[in-house]
Amino acid sequence: MKPLICSLLLAGLFAGCATTKSRQISNKDTRIVHSVFFTLQHQAGSFEETVFFNKAKSLVAIPGVENFQVLREVSPKNPYTYGFSMEFADQASYDSYNNHPNHVSFVQDAWVREVVAFQEIDYLVAK
Repeated sequence: MKPLICSLLLAGLFAGCATTKSRQISNKDTRIVHSVFFTLQHQAGSFEETVFFNKAKSLVAIPGVENFQVLREVSPKNPYTYGFSMEFADQASYDSYNNHPNHVSFVQDAWVREVVAFQEIDYLVAK
């Protein structure tokens, strides 16, 4: 009986996801929330961790970046320790940020060397 109930619950869950994914995106849905959750190789509170976050704060100066936040995970359900979240007015602003020399430099000089695991999630803000 339990396998049948689990199967029905999963089928309902996937059916709901399929409906959500097929939603048409209108021209009003242009705002993007870019978030990345990650774990550093450094000890919490270490000098190296402080240097990493100081480098990350330079991202806020890139044109188009809005509402930049540094986040610390508190849920035991998530394997990551930290997060960054920021918003962009539209896809062009997000693309410009991704290609900006300061972002590229941060990724090459800090991110790739100091982050051991991450998950990036980008959302369109529904209106």
